[in-house]
Amino acid sequence: MWRHQVLALEGRGFRVIAPDLPGHGSRMDERFTLESGVATVDDAVARADGDVFLCGFSLGGYLAAHWAAEEPRGVTGILAASCGTQPSRVILDGWRVGAAAIHRFPDRGLSLNNTLVRLTIRDPELANDVISGGVALEVMQDVLRELRGIRMVQALSRIDVPVWLVNGTLDHIRLQERRFLAATRRGTLVRIPRATHMVSLAQPVAFTEVLLEAIQSSASAERR
Repeated sequence: MWRHQVLALEGRGFRVIAPDLPGHGSRMDERFTLESGVATVDDAVARADGDVFLCGFSLGGYLAAHWAAEEPRGVTGILAASCGTQPSRVILDGWRVGAAAIHRFPDRGLSLNNTLVRLTIRDPELANDVISGGVALEVMQDVLRELRGIRMVQALSRIDVPVWLVNGTLDHIRLQERRFLAATRRGTLVRIPRATHMVSLAQPVAFTEVLLEAIQSSASAERR
């Protein structure tokens, strides 16, 4: 799903590391835990050379903020996209009930997922980027359980590097984006017009432009 951004960034001379989280992509057979997710971020940062900018989408955005608040290793900045609501027990339990119902379908909800992807991401090539990597159907219950351990306001308040909160204007979970922005020490909130929850795929050019601006401005702030 990061193919567009990887090509754009590498074309400008950046090295991009896009790891699969447990239960996703090449690690589809693994269980997801908050600990294993944090370890994945930690390993990716450790493998990087020079200045490191951390970008995460949805679950990855929550993990990026949580990791940056807990780990001593510094990064120049963070972009956390499509993670604008505190994952409270009430919300998560509601989503878990929905996920459990979908998993009762004969194909575990794969056809429904792929149909929704193609409806919300109109570019067939970008929709294929999501689907071809494999759909993490079995990990949903793990993720929704483990997200209870993330406290976004507390995490964001502890991060002492620039934080970019990026949401699509049509995203259904950006309800607390202003509260999250207020919690940051050096925060910027960007809303990308006509973008749904899958902001990096719904408006890939606009998202990549924001990402490049965040990388460059954060690096400049670090040098100052």
